Amino acid sequence: MEELMMTGVLLFGLVIGSFLNVCIYRLPRGEEIVKKPSHCPNCMSPLTWYEMIPVISFLIQKGRCRNCKEKISFQYPAVELFNGILYLWIVHKTGYQFLSLLYCLCASALLVIAVIDARTYEIPLGCNLFIGALGCVRLFLNLSVWQEHVIGFFAVSGPFLLIYLFTRGKGIGGGDIKLMAAAGLLLGWKGILLALAVGSVTGSVVHITLMKLKKKDRILAFGPYLATGIFLAMLYGRELMEWYLRLCGF
Repeated sequence: MEELMMTGVLLFGLVIGSFLNVCIYRLPRGEEIVKKPSHCPNCMSPLTWYEMIPVISFLIQKGRCRNCKEKISFQYPAVELFNGILYLWIVHKTGYQFLSLLYCLCASALLVIAVIDARTYEIPLGCNLFIGALGCVRLFLNLSVWQEHVIGFFAVSGPFLLIYLFTRGKGIGGGDIKLMAAAGLLLGWKGILLALAVGSVTGSVVHITLMKLKKKDRILAFGPYLATGIFLAMLYGRELMEWYLRLCGF
C-alpha cells in the first residue's frame, strides 16, 4: 500500500513538473500559461496528448519534435523528474498531510523561480504571489502562533528592502524581497532567517567556485540559492537549528 501511494505521489509530481516547464518557458516571455495549447517552440505545431507524457514522451521521441525533428531541451524531462523526486522527498519527510501538499506546491514554485532567475536574473511576480497564497493558508492553519508568520513576512524582506532603497536597486533585487516576504509568511521568522543563512552560505560557496573554475560573472542570481535555503528550512528547519546550536556548544 505504501509503495502504491508513493508511486501516486511521484506521478503527481511528474505531471506538475510538465506544467512547470510551461511556466519556465512562457513566464519570462509574458505568455499565457493556462489557456494557450502546448506546442513545439521551433515549428509551433500543437502537441498531442501522447507527446506530453512526462519523461516517457521525451524518451520515445529520442529527444526530438515529432513534426520538425528539432532537438528538445533536456530541461523538460529533467524538471519533470526533479519535481517528482522533490514530491517524494517531501512526503517521505512530512507524511501524508495537508501541510505536505503546501510544501510540494511551494517546492514547485521554488523550482520555477530557480530556473528562471538563473537564466534571466528575474523572479516572476506570479510565483511569489503563489508562495504568498500558500503562506496565507499556513497562517490560517496556525492562528495560535500567527505572530511568527507575520513577523516572518518582514524579518528578511524588511532588511532587504532597506538594502534595495539604500543601493537604489543595485544591492538586491525586488524579486528577492518579495520571495522572502512570501516564504517568510509560510515558514515563520525562525524558518526564513535560517533559509537566508543557508541560501547565503550556499550562494557564496557555489558562486565563488564557479567564478574560479568557469570564469562566471560576478553578478549573482540569488534566487536559486534562496530557493535552496527555503526548501531546506521548510523540511529540516528544526534539525538544522539543533545542529548549529550543538556546533556552537549550546
